[in-house]
Amino acid sequence: MRRNGLACVVLMMLLVWQASTGARSLDEPRASRFAALALACVDKEFPNIVHHVMAGAEDVDRPSRLTPAFYGCFDWHSAVHGHWLLVRLARLHPEAPFAEEARTALARTLTQARLLQEAAYMAHPERAGFERPYGHAWLLQLVAELEQWDDAQARQWREWLRPLEQVTVQRLSDWLPKLRYPIRGGEHYQTAFAFGLIHDYAVQVGDHVLRERLVDAGRRFYERDRDCPLAYEPSGHDFLSPCLAEADFMRRILPPDDFARWLTDFLPTLETPDWLPIGQVSDRADGKLAHIDGLNISRAWMLEGIAAGLPDDDARRFALQATATAHGDAGVAGVSDTHYAGSHWLASFAVYWLSQRGMGH
Repeated sequence: MRRNGLACVVLMMLLVWQASTGARSLDEPRASRFAALALACVDKEFPNIVHHVMAGAEDVDRPSRLTPAFYGCFDWHSAVHGHWLLVRLARLHPEAPFAEEARTALARTLTQARLLQEAAYMAHPERAGFERPYGHAWLLQLVAELEQWDDAQARQWREWLRPLEQVTVQRLSDWLPKLRYPIRGGEHYQTAFAFGLIHDYAVQVGDHVLRERLVDAGRRFYERDRDCPLAYEPSGHDFLSPCLAEADFMRRILPPDDFARWLTDFLPTLETPDWLPIGQVSDRADGKLAHIDGLNISRAWMLEGIAAGLPDDDARRFALQATATAHGDAGVAGVSDTHYAGSHWLASFAVYWLSQRGMGH
């Protein structure tokens, strides 16, 4: 599975060329378009789907009073990663016209009082499973993004997020040792995807205890996995690949040579013809069927992550990168404001891929 010498040099040049093509760019016009989608829904309260455990009649209320920071964009986790998108794009494009509008929107929702109420909401004893693990992962990504932003306003938001961050980390720390089996679906409850985002947060903020808990869970759940049934993917509502998300997490916790051996056993069909067909979307107005656009984009960043985790001379890197580009382009083509079913969340996935967030950038 290895190439060396001139062949390896040519391979790496091709990889660099592909990564630098226009399809992978996040220039200001494209960033502006994605920012507009988040700005349109970050405080758009309705329509809304609320995953809300009520302990009594007093808990009946509208979304903006239950979770006053993250009530827009149809659901809590989409509101969170909509905030993440605005922070990331304002950080990467500080002089762009949309950056000031993003700051204004963030300042309106990320107040100390609102975030304290968010922390109290999550800390309620009846809500131990609230947004676990998908929403937790995105909340911690928001914290990590603010942690990287050398900006006075961002530092204030980051400080005000600490109580909610602490509740989130505690919820995860209580849950991980008790979780006996991985969750392998293609939607919000999948563990591998969340583990990857949470791992990156733990590295960013230096939380070695949380990172070790994730490494332990990864080894318990995934290290002995073989022959992942990639041909069974996708399920009709998937926006995450169970097989690729697992591999993208394992590349974070295994050294390159160990990961290369593990991947050979885990995805033996990699590089065979048509080994991963692009997902086809039948109706972008249907919130569940539109998930497939997200699947294509998340596959793209996971494939690139898997490639990056391999040794430099591993021949599979080219197949992974080429497949990633095809999937990412297909998914990003579906990101528009035509249907709220996709516009309230898909831009975050596009920004994650195009800005190479999962690669530590």
